[in-house]
Order: sequence, then C-alpha cells, then structure tokens
Amino acid sequence: MSKQKLIYQCQTCGHSASKWLGKCPDCGAWNSFIEEKIIASKPLKTGTGSTAVSLTDIQINKEDSRTTGIGELDRVLGGGIVSGAVVLIGGDPGIGKSTIVLQMLDGLLRNNGDDSGIALYVSGEESLKQIKLRSQRLGINNYRIKVLSETCVDTIISYVKEIKPTVLIVDSIQTVFLQDLPSAPGSVGQVRESSYQLMQLAKQTHLPVFIVGHVTKEGAIAGPRVLEHIVDTVLYFEGERGYSYRILRAVKNRFGSTNEIGVFDMREKGLCEITNPSELFLDQNSERMSGTVVVATIEGTRPLLVELQALVSRTSFGIPRRTGIGVDINRVNLLIAVLEKIGGMHLGDCDIFINVVGGLKIIEPAFDLGIISTIVSSHKNIIINKEILVFGEIGLSGEIRAVSQAEARIKEGAKIGFKEAIIPVSNLNRLNSKPEIKITGVKNIEEALKRICYS
Repeated sequence: MSKQKLIYQCQTCGHSASKWLGKCPDCGAWNSFIEEKIIASKPLKTGTGSTAVSLTDIQINKEDSRTTGIGELDRVLGGGIVSGAVVLIGGDPGIGKSTIVLQMLDGLLRNNGDDSGIALYVSGEESLKQIKLRSQRLGINNYRIKVLSETCVDTIISYVKEIKPTVLIVDSIQTVFLQDLPSAPGSVGQVRESSYQLMQLAKQTHLPVFIVGHVTKEGAIAGPRVLEHIVDTVLYFEGERGYSYRILRAVKNRFGSTNEIGVFDMREKGLCEITNPSELFLDQNSERMSGTVVVATIEGTRPLLVELQALVSRTSFGIPRRTGIGVDINRVNLLIAVLEKIGGMHLGDCDIFINVVGGLKIIEPAFDLGIISTIVSSHKNIIINKEILVFGEIGLSGEIRAVSQAEARIKEGAKIGFKEAIIPVSNLNRLNSKPEIKITGVKNIEEALKRICYS
C-alpha cells in the first residue's frame, strides 16, 4: 500500500506547507490552501530507457517529425510535431483551443500519407455528441479520429496502449484525475501527477501528446508551475475581445524558437491561417490621422508591419494617466521621460494612451522610435506620411540605436508598398544590398522627429 502524507497546498501557485496558512507566502493569495493527501507517484513499467547510449549512436528518422498541415502551427512548433513531445496549449475560455487541436488532427492524418494511423482525442469537458457537432461545424469528418469522453488518467493510458494512436490530445488537464489521489480534479496535486503520467507515456512510447490547459484570470496556466517545466513546448493562444484575430505564441520550445507566432482568423468554419499578417494589420490604414505610424517589427523569424496609435490630451485630473495596450507601459514611461529631457517637450500635464492595432503585443525595443513618433504627432496634431515606416531603439540620452534584421524589415515594407523607411544610421551603414525603397538614417530623436513629423 502506498504511503500517504498529509500536506496543505496553495491552489494558485502550488506552494506546500505542513499546516494551513491564511495567506500564501509565495504568491500572496488568501484562503488558497487546501488539505491534500500526497501519494508517491507510481512510474509506468517499462523495459527501455534504462541503459545509457552514446550520443553518436542515436538515430533520427524522418518520421520523428511530422507536419500538421497547418503552416502557422508548424511555424510555432518549430517545423512540425516531434515524436514523444508533450505540448501544452493554454488560453482564455472560448479562444479556440479545442478548435485548433481538432483541425490539427485532421490535417495531420491527411498530410502524412499513413492510412493506417489513427489519432485519439480525449475530452473531459464535452460529450461525444458535442464534439461531433463541433466537427460538423468545422467540416471535419475523418474516420481515423477516435474520440473518447473520459476523465480517469489510468483508463486513458490503458486505452492508448490498446489502440496505439499516432497522436494523443487531452482536453483538458484540469478535468482529468488519478484514482490514487483523493483530491478533486483540477487541484495542484492532480494536475501535477496527471501531467507526469502523460509525460512518462509520451517518452516511453514516442507518442506526441497535446495537453489543453485552462488559464487563470491573470493569464497564466492554472495549476502548479512544474506543469510548464514538465512539458517540452508551451503555447499560448491569445486574442482580444472584439477581434477575430488569434495569436498562437510559443513561450517555451525545446525544438524551435520561442519568439515565433502564428496568426489565425476565427471564422464560422473554424480557424483560418493568415499567411501575410502585415497586410491584415494594415488593412484599415487608408485614412491616416495624427498620432498614427507604421512600425516594422520582428516576431521570431517573421517581419511584421503593424500600425501604432497614440492619443495625447490634456488631463482632467491632478496626475496624468499613462495607458498602453500591446506595449510595455514601463517602456512608454521611459520614452516619455526622454522626450521631456532631451526633446524639450512638456508632457507632465497630458494623458497619454498607446495602442497597437489588431490586438498584437509587441515587446521588442525597435518599437521605441514608433512610440515617440506617435506621441509627438498626436501632441502637435501632425499627420505622418502614410508611405513612411519606422523602426529603431532609443537610448536614455536620445540616441537611435541599431536593431537586428533591418534588411528583412525593409524588404517587408517594400513588398507592402511603402516608399521610405526611417532607420538608425548604424543600420544604414551595415546594409549589404541596395534597398528597394528610400532609406533615411537618423542618429538621435531630434533628427528622427524632424524627418518623421516635421518634413
């Protein structure tokens, strides 16, 4: 009989204590400790993997990586699904997590030419008829997709060993449980132990496993942080209410870049790929007003052109407000201080609002030049030429610093139809090929604003 241990665990962050605490010392949550009985994990029985193997003797086959048939998803995953990989997909309710995994199963089976392979979709939240209704809406009717409505992890593992699928989906990890643990499904102990059992299954049988996870109101995946350490890849499905666009972002990936994003459009028939996001985010850029500029940014290996907006107005309160949607507000405050100190502008009595059009979240420093340009444009009520794009990092002394992949940003702008790019002068000196559009190099914010806003 397994030895039991009684502890108290925080259901927000997973912190353990020997006695009940009113406030968690790690995350600060109140009344989050619940009594749980912890039982030592029982590893799956296996006869492989117990002997050390030389790195040069390990062979990799083409079958170890397969495409999903969804180009944007393959981009984020690092080229496709790797055998034995455990992928965690998190996102807000209704964002499209279940939709994308069902579309992925259909594309995976259709594009890899194995007529004998099957996929297993395990749902702990929906009945079989509910899944059928969603598949009909998506136009998916693949007989090789097996659907199982089950919440017991032991039963799921037994069924996987019986039918031997090529890929496993568990939707969601907060609904499944282990019979040996007395705690309720979704608790820290159940999520941790269930994930560990699924991870062992994936590594021992070389089965790709996709785990769908709920998120908390703060936007983090619900459950212990060890859940994100166990899996190989963590994907977040993002989207703003009121927008049909969805962004699939990798925050951890052992098989590819963690900066890649996939862009989708949620339509009646499901998620559709957006192969050229720049045109999508600039679709409403025909009428230009003050406080608007186009910035060239890089997401992973992909250059993107996005529209940045700013609104500067006199404050009605004693303390001016600083609000940013899609940008780091701390970075915005730093740039405002540079504008006041170096640029000679007086913004202490103004409310400043910054918005990235389309619901994107941009964190790279190349956005700096766009932020100060829109602030000055809105404050002075100056319309920036809509055929100009900008990018560049700004230092504390007002200098414009070089950024990476300048040529890729310029080529993307030329492809969309822009006539001029305002870039750091150090990037201009490093260009290896003749640009297709006019390039203007600037050294500091004085030169940049003179060319962007006052030309």
